[in-house]
Amino acid sequence: MTKADIIERVYEKVGGFSKKEAAEIVESVFMLMKKTLSEGDKIKISGFGNFVVRGKKERMGRNPQTGQPIVIAERRVLNFKPSQVLKNVLNQNRG
Repeated sequence: MTKADIIERVYEKVGGFSKKEAAEIVESVFMLMKKTLSEGDKIKISGFGNFVVRGKKERMGRNPQTGQPIVIAERRVLNFKPSQVLKNVLNQNRG
């Protein structure tokens, strides 16, 4: 699913908005999420899951082509942990 698909679904489901307004709403939600995560804060969406930014320390690694040791820089990574509700929905159709 793409951002355009999400905008289309919001437009169809919510009603009362033009496609342009639906696009602005979706874009605003994503911008708010990016800003919140870039500031190091968590996002907890009840019934969906948690987005958390974690720090990774500098470490040694290897260039897979040459085998030479390289330093992998310190960085931040995004982790998502689904809620139990989402896990149940995902496994509902499994038999």
